[in-house]
Amino acid sequence: MDLRGQHEEPGASDAAVDFIRFCHRRRRAGWPELYDEMCAVARRGLYHGWGFAELAEHGIAFGLAEMPRLAGLVVEVARQESERRGRVLVAVVAPMPLPSETRDEARDDAGRAQVLVAAAG
Repeated sequence: MDLRGQHEEPGASDAAVDFIRFCHRRRRAGWPELYDEMCAVARRGLYHGWGFAELAEHGIAFGLAEMPRLAGLVVEVARQESERRGRVLVAVVAPMPLPSETRDEARDDAGRAQVLVAAAG
C-alpha cells in the first residue's frame, strides 16, 4: 500500500511521508532509532531547509502526544522501503588464473583475471 494520497493517519501529508523516507534512507533503522535521525534532520534543516515548525505544518510533530501516530507512520514507511529495496545482489570477486598465452597480454593484476559471481537472495 502506498501512503501517498491514501494516508491511514489523518494529517500525514505526502511531504510527511517523503520526510520519513528521506530520514530512513539516511539511516536504515526502525522506530525508535529513526526518531533520533528525524530530530537531527529537523534540527539541521536538512530536508528542504525545514525545521520543526515547517514539519509540524505537514503533519510531523515530535511531541509526546503525537508519538504513537508518528511511530505508526514510521513503521509503515520503513516497511514499504524494505519491500521496495527487494532482493539484494551479492557479488564475490574471485581471482581466476589466466591461460599462459594471455598472461603476457594482461596489463592489470599480472596473471590474474577477476570473475564476478553473483546471487540474488
